Amino acid sequence: MKKQRTIMLIDMQSFYASVEKAGHPEYKDRPLVVAGDPARRSGIILAACPLAKAYGVTTAEALWQSLKKCPDLVIVRPHMRKYIQVSMQIKRIIESFTDLVEPYSIDELFADVTGSLHFYNNDPFELARHIQNRISVETGVFARAGIGENKVIAKLCCDMIAKKNSEGIFFLKKDELDQHIWHKPTRDMWGIGSRMETHLYKMGIHTIGDLAHTPLFKLRNKWGVNGEVIWRVANGMDDSPVSVSTHHMQKDIGNGMTLPRDYSEARDIEIVIQDISTEVCRRARRKGLMGSVVSLSISGADFDHPTGFHRQMKLEDPTNLTKEVYEAAKRLFYINWDRQPVRRVGISLSGLTDADTYQITLFDDKNHLRAIDKVMDSIKDRFGDTAILRAASLTAAGQAIDRAGKIGGHYK
Repeated sequence: MKKQRTIMLIDMQSFYASVEKAGHPEYKDRPLVVAGDPARRSGIILAACPLAKAYGVTTAEALWQSLKKCPDLVIVRPHMRKYIQVSMQIKRIIESFTDLVEPYSIDELFADVTGSLHFYNNDPFELARHIQNRISVETGVFARAGIGENKVIAKLCCDMIAKKNSEGIFFLKKDELDQHIWHKPTRDMWGIGSRMETHLYKMGIHTIGDLAHTPLFKLRNKWGVNGEVIWRVANGMDDSPVSVSTHHMQKDIGNGMTLPRDYSEARDIEIVIQDISTEVCRRARRKGLMGSVVSLSISGADFDHPTGFHRQMKLEDPTNLTKEVYEAAKRLFYINWDRQPVRRVGISLSGLTDADTYQITLFDDKNHLRAIDKVMDSIKDRFGDTAILRAASLTAAGQAIDRAGKIGGHYK
């Protein structure tokens, strides 16, 4: 008989805000938020500490809304490099308890602790408390742990129970879903957005229990594979292992940015497309990869009446050359742009293959393009991202200089 696994989903409370408070003891008893730069359209709350949340401050709301609720907010600009370093430190701490650790996001990790329980009297609570204490002592961050027999139950347990109790730990057994989970509305379930909630409501599915007891064929007929996925989550069914290699197989390389103002001129948007193409291709070259599909996403400036598109183009041969990706993205832009103001641009390269093997042709000058990209990469690696730039990046529309000081769109 196969041994039942014990899986934890370990989540960091108000991660960015907790890291900032750990580094600034003077803020310990003050409501603190981490927020983007208001002057660049990104003035939203990225994280709020529990004291700020007590005033009604919520993640993703505008900074000005939060200040109305709590005028005494301590506002800290994000420091992404520090958050990444602490996230890696926490991963190493958990790996000292089990070698089966799978990052789910920057502040959430799955851990299969089945083989470690005998060191802790076969008590998952005791083990969770040890992990929680180590993380707190070494980083100043409070960790919560949802525990279950698989990743889905551990995630449901953490999100709906462990995050809401004072200890921050809960062990949810599969045969107790009806006691702790099924009475909750579908919107509380991980994977259900507002649109899906509306569709489910129209089908008479109001709670997670309703979803769990809906005949599977109805959900598959309605949403295909995704219908089965939400049904399996509601029923706590998941056979996937905690895998240390889950995130090693990269499917695409992408980059995107929200613009500091509405861009209405085609030439200005071209410059942004060029800047982002440059960064995407540089990342691809650094990883030794090429891609055969270029995707372009454009979002309009009007939040109430969304405009924009997401389109992709298959290339004749895989590439990581900046000029080729830029030309493909630019072509997608002119074919699909509705001439409405643009607020966000994103580009990705998929269909990835090894860059060591590529097609040689007689009638192009790709070796020359490769040499240019190689020289630019070398200069940037040695002297910094702004050491060499295309002239267009220095115009008012260019964003390369600003982005060089950020990670993931936020300040380092």
